[in-house]
Amino acid sequence: MGSSQTNDLNETTAPGADAPLEDPETIAELERTLAEFHANPAEVLARQPEKTDEDGQVVAVSAFSEDELRAGRHVIASDQYRKLHSTIRDGVIITLSETVPGRAPFADNDRAEDLVDTLEHTRLDEMHAQGLRKAELAESPWSDDYWPLYTGALGLRYADPDFPRDRDWARNREYIEAHPAPTIVESGDSEAIDRLSPSEKYDLLVGDPSGTLTTQMWEWGRRYYEEYGEVERWMGICHGWAPVAYMLPRPRNYVDVVAADGETELRLFPSDIKALASLLWANVSTLRRFVGGRTKDKDPPTDEVGRLLAPAAFDTNPATWHLSVVNQIGVARRAFIIDATYDHEVWNQPVYAYRYSYFNPKTRTFQSGLDGAIVDYEDFRADDKFAKYRSSEVEKIVGVMMKLTYVTETPPSQRRVDSEDHDRRHTVQYMYDLELDAQTNILGGEWYQNKHPDFLWTPLPGVRARASADAFAMGTWAAPGEILPEWWRLAARYASRGLRPAPLSKVVEQLIAFANA
Repeated sequence: MGSSQTNDLNETTAPGADAPLEDPETIAELERTLAEFHANPAEVLARQPEKTDEDGQVVAVSAFSEDELRAGRHVIASDQYRKLHSTIRDGVIITLSETVPGRAPFADNDRAEDLVDTLEHTRLDEMHAQGLRKAELAESPWSDDYWPLYTGALGLRYADPDFPRDRDWARNREYIEAHPAPTIVESGDSEAIDRLSPSEKYDLLVGDPSGTLTTQMWEWGRRYYEEYGEVERWMGICHGWAPVAYMLPRPRNYVDVVAADGETELRLFPSDIKALASLLWANVSTLRRFVGGRTKDKDPPTDEVGRLLAPAAFDTNPATWHLSVVNQIGVARRAFIIDATYDHEVWNQPVYAYRYSYFNPKTRTFQSGLDGAIVDYEDFRADDKFAKYRSSEVEKIVGVMMKLTYVTETPPSQRRVDSEDHDRRHTVQYMYDLELDAQTNILGGEWYQNKHPDFLWTPLPGVRARASADAFAMGTWAAPGEILPEWWRLAARYASRGLRPAPLSKVVEQLIAFANA
């Protein structure tokens, strides 16, 4: 690096910007991995990224069996959910379902400006100088269940100790049929009523004698069961939980409401309210920003060093990834969602925090400061495993090891109070390099592992999920002790019908307001 750039960087660098962010053991592990990558890049590229919980323990959570993972079932599953995304491009609403498998519906779908609220920094030296090597959100997205279909989605009686939670959808459904909600309500057993599912409580609240939303929850799984003989464990509504976890406030307390019959008292725990919010955001379309492609390729081809060849499988480029993380979490201070198809633990996880350190790609050593990590590309070209993929404008190369912390699911409970202490977070480590121009503008880069987030998305700021029936919900629900207004009840029952049933957004948002009053 030229001396003039070094001086400029040092003069503008925030205090402590060069301080090491990792302990010696982590640094030593990083350098071992770099040595292994140099010796056998294909083996390192194929590794599964290690994930840890908040106690530093390695976690391996998956809704897929080993056979399903080997068959690439997680790739197909994720592709199905991604088809739901829609956004506005050049004044036209487009969706990923409109494109042929393998690519997004428009070219250049790997630009950070298509995701972030504010693309303020594109130069790595400016990020460093502003102290943006680490950041976390002031408020964490909240954890919730993904409400799997094989246990009835929101029809799950999660607090009922006798509910079978069997892998067989039919056995779970049989239990509900043998213990119907109307019979439990008629018994007057308040504890049993408290143990009803979120959708059953909602049906009672809106005065739906047919229990339409609960029926829809079970029919959702029935369709798969009758066609395929099973309901796969991965099927659920994480695509609704992930955005609503930061688009709507956390319901912090339980709410006691009165059912439409004017007599039955219903206690909605934070888990019940979260469930309704997640279903709303899963089944009501909202405009979103996204970057990355779609792919159904369960075993994408690689080159002689093990690098992914298919563009849709390679997405997102490390440059887009780095620009997105730093500008969205570090600058805009708002979450976004990773869809880690080839990283099979789960997908649709809201990002909470990050931190990154540098390594010198030529010497393969950790560097606490940026100056020692950047190398002139001409000095590195001979050692570069990815030389044929580099930008023609690349002047310099720098290595990055980023640790990303995201919020993951938690099982529902009858906990009366919810807080950040009850959230669950995992941290994963990603390694890549960045291609820079002479001013350290980030041009591109290469992953040092093939299993990385390949699709990033977020609802637009301020967007609200609205069921079409919300327009008919006139009047005001002023207090939880009041019966829901008649027009709200009528509109809610209408919104519970159809292939994409949803609770009324006015009900969901008012329940959250009551929970936080």
